[in-house]
Amino acid sequence: MKINWEDLQGKSFYQATARERAYGMVDKDTFKEFLGPRDKMTSPHLLILGEAVEFDDGITVGVGKIKKHPVFVISQEGKFVGGALGEVNGAKMAYTMKLALKTYEKMKEKYGSVPDDRKPICIVSFDSGGVRLHEANAGLLMHSESMETIWELQNKVPYIAITGSTIGAYGAQGFVCLSADVVIANDFGRIGLTGPEVIQQEVGKDEFDASDRALIWRTMGARSKYILGDVDYLIKDTIGTFRDTIVNIVDEPMSKISKTRKVGSPQLVEENLEVVKLAAEKKIKDSKDLWKIYGNENVDQMPEMPQEKFLSVVKRRPRRI
Repeated sequence: MKINWEDLQGKSFYQATARERAYGMVDKDTFKEFLGPRDKMTSPHLLILGEAVEFDDGITVGVGKIKKHPVFVISQEGKFVGGALGEVNGAKMAYTMKLALKTYEKMKEKYGSVPDDRKPICIVSFDSGGVRLHEANAGLLMHSESMETIWELQNKVPYIAITGSTIGAYGAQGFVCLSADVVIANDFGRIGLTGPEVIQQEVGKDEFDASDRALIWRTMGARSKYILGDVDYLIKDTIGTFRDTIVNIVDEPMSKISKTRKVGSPQLVEENLEVVKLAAEKKIKDSKDLWKIYGNENVDQMPEMPQEKFLSVVKRRPRRI
């Protein structure tokens, strides 16, 4: 597949395919794909059920370089089964993470330490509604294996999560996204542990209307997640802007990169529970009520503000860790 790297830099991240995002985020002509379409690793479960399959099972994985860093890339394709995780694409995701960890361990064994400007990096571009119902047990197993590897990556390999494609990061993949050291999003990014339709089904339409797109975006969208501290960088919608943001991060020491981590310690659990406690005490009914508590004014205008103006006026939840 011929991809023009220069053209990708100006392309909309939201409109790009998983493969285009993977190629465009690393240095020119450095991306090498693992188990691509020619290997024809398809889901055995979808085939049995008579569903269409894809030869890459809806995910692009491989390794490239950014500066002197080996960069392991996982890029999900939301246009195939909603980017949902199954046995094959989940295994490709988990084992690409494991390769990043193995590379770190081999470098440390050979050289005694891993320099900040050469450490391996793991990047996941999320575009998933969660785990496939067609192969739920197998998908959940691969999800748990990814989470276990993320724990092993901590303080060794920076794990950078990206959201800004057609689906977002939902369900089990919302957990994987927010387990990152750094989360980067454009204005199309969404993160949620439960999808809008499921929430409406459980609590009723009066409580949460899944057809109210404005409600969904101000609850699960990148701007709200940026205010709450779940998204660390809110950027413009081009592959090149995502890449530039990553380039500016990768040489930082692991101790600095990990400061934006959201989960992974009892202290971080306590910090996040403070938001839950605040929402319960203040009887928060809408995300805008929470934005006000953190010092934001004109909250009705904030979702529609030009991004530059939003970033110039927004007040974010203070972190104490």
